[in-house]
Amino acid sequence: MIPISRRDLLRTAALSLASLALPSCANSAERPDSPRETVGSAAAPPDPATARDAERLRSWVATVRERGMAAPSVPVGRTAAAVGEVALGTPYVPNALEAYLKTGGSTVATEPLTLSLHQFDCVTLVESCLAVARLARRSGTPSWGDFGREIERIRYRGGKREGYASRLHYFSEWIADNAARRLVHPLGEELGGGADSRPLRFMSEHRDAYPALANHQVYERIQQMERSLDSRPRWVVPTDRIAAVADRIETGDVLAFATKIEGLDVTHSAMAFREEGGVLRVLHAPLSGGVVEITRTTLPEYVRNIRRSTGILVARPV
Repeated sequence: MIPISRRDLLRTAALSLASLALPSCANSAERPDSPRETVGSAAAPPDPATARDAERLRSWVATVRERGMAAPSVPVGRTAAAVGEVALGTPYVPNALEAYLKTGGSTVATEPLTLSLHQFDCVTLVESCLAVARLARRSGTPSWGDFGREIERIRYRGGKREGYASRLHYFSEWIADNAARRLVHPLGEELGGGADSRPLRFMSEHRDAYPALANHQVYERIQQMERSLDSRPRWVVPTDRIAAVADRIETGDVLAFATKIEGLDVTHSAMAFREEGGVLRVLHAPLSGGVVEITRTTLPEYVRNIRRSTGILVARPV
């Protein structure tokens, strides 16, 4: 939050907000025991956690296919939401993408590719559901390396993983970058959203909250990235308009919850989920509750209950 961006984000209240903005729902610190795999690192010894996740990948793909949710006639977003249903109850863990910094990893060298299907934060849940969905729609049995390649093209600017600054830290840029590569289609303007053109400076103005920014070169790259976003308005569907356009939001649409917090775009990310009766809810990995869940409240109600919320950004997987 990319959004709350990996939630736990603050060392202070400010941090929590910051994390939300990054695609890591709490990008500041992480537990050293969080599972991660650097795809392409052939020298790495077999990791039992990775082996379990690889088996989970195969199981989830098989389940989604058996339910008929991976057919070509099914929208990609609906397939991703079906993956999210399989993931219900999976634990929420913040800051997974920052774990390598805690163990002395370099912010300039190629960033390790953190992968997991047994724990999520808000952004990694969205990314993982999309990645598994795309693999399920292809023929054959997907490998863990296949999953890693899908995550890499979703998580990094232009699909190219380099250093820390190459990751899409602001979720609004995550949407724009994935849209540029035709992985999602932004719907905010079509749904009557207003342009939010406030400059994004949360990371650079809260430098102490991001250990990676202690490196001056990385700090300058983050500043350059923030300035490059100044000409790209974010189309936010206002909170009081969501109910009026809810019938145009589909299961599996990616949601980002916009905020009034200065310098920040969004504080949380999720997927829309419409029940059989037509009620529109939110499928997400929340800090409160601690597991992947579908909200009891409707989408409009959920947004109204978010402190300092201004509305939602919406993007449809394609």
